[in-house]
Amino acid sequence: QAIKDGKKILILINPPYAETGSGIANGDNNKQKVEQTKINKNNINIGMASKELFTQFLVRIYKEIPTATVAIFSKLKYVNAPNFEKFREFWNAKYLDGFVVYSKAFDGLKGDFPIGFLVWKTNNINNSVQNSPPLEGSGVVKNKYCFTEITVDVLDKHAKPIGEKQFYNLPKSSYLNVWIDKPKTNNQLAIPLSNAVTVSKNPIIKKSCDDLLGYLYASCNDFQHASQETLITSSIFTGGNGGGLYITEENLWQAAIVFTVRRVIKHTWLNDRDQFLQPTQPLSNAFKMDCLIWMLFNGSNLTASADKLEWNGKQWSIVNHFIPFTETEVGANDRFESDFMVQYLHNKPLSKEAKAVLNAGKTVWQAYFTHTDVRAVRDELKLNRPDVGWYQVRKALQARNNSGDYVPINFKPFEDAYKILTEKLRPQVFELGFLK
Repeated sequence: QAIKDGKKILILINPPYAETGSGIANGDNNKQKVEQTKINKNNINIGMASKELFTQFLVRIYKEIPTATVAIFSKLKYVNAPNFEKFREFWNAKYLDGFVVYSKAFDGLKGDFPIGFLVWKTNNINNSVQNSPPLEGSGVVKNKYCFTEITVDVLDKHAKPIGEKQFYNLPKSSYLNVWIDKPKTNNQLAIPLSNAVTVSKNPIIKKSCDDLLGYLYASCNDFQHASQETLITSSIFTGGNGGGLYITEENLWQAAIVFTVRRVIKHTWLNDRDQFLQPTQPLSNAFKMDCLIWMLFNGSNLTASADKLEWNGKQWSIVNHFIPFTETEVGANDRFESDFMVQYLHNKPLSKEAKAVLNAGKTVWQAYFTHTDVRAVRDELKLNRPDVGWYQVRKALQARNNSGDYVPINFKPFEDAYKILTEKLRPQVFELGFLK
């Protein structure tokens, strides 16, 4: 009645922050079906966003108090996360102002991410959207006035202003995680790994693909996941949140770029929810090769070789296709099964920074073959083949350094060269459009 009389009402409420869990198997049984509300059943299709009660809360405000001004503390997922794209098509409110603050300003929150306090006016389109056609089969009104970006003030954990930041509402089709076409699978099973040479204890049964070189695991499309969930393995990786594709010779250059772009920029609380985008500028061969070398010598390159891995009632072998050197160059004691990477790099021009990393990495690889590791290390790292991977090489040398029984290997020349290549690549991520 107060609204009908034109009176202004201030409503203070703690919205319900709950999200439908993944089921009893993942310990989320207490949150199963929390999204099954009257709002969710009222023919309002906002996609995956309906799993979050706070977005249903905003939907109800829009429907029942259409002239409201809403100021809300929340994470930024409803502004730019791909699962909230349908919600943003529904949420036609006009952005007025707001700020983000470091999550550490709040007691009891885990992680490092921005909390937004954003102010929206819900009747910014003068009801014209009511006459617009709905999205096909969704019951959601398409919002042609939907915002494409917002600018917020940035506060640190002490509430001190430290600058401004933009968040962008872009279609999922522009995101980096759909840039590479997935190779077709064949009828052969792929051994599931949870690390370089560890068979997954909770495997997902999946088919392999022809001419398989490795597997790129790249979960979700934001910094929150990229900093922890980007790696390559010699077979399918079945840990984490899922998401990834097989690497073949045809998509190797793209896999190297996606790997590098997702890892080369440091994760901070402020960029935690930023989305990676497909490039908007032409990519030079020099950039492509810099990314490939950066990936080959990154700590999350978990490609490896191993025999006698037990899975699905039989023994399996994995082959390492990512060794950039010949047996002679590194002093190996036997032949490598694959020389793919040597042939791939042959006659391809490398930048001076990439060459420096390659040469420093060769010295580290040579050091591995100067000794035979003790039985415990050989068993742990599955060092039963000569074509070991970068992960196995580093771990074995670190074990020797820690044992005190060998002359210590100095990793600093390699680390210095790798740092220079890293610093070269970082600004290009923005210049080429992978991040705004």
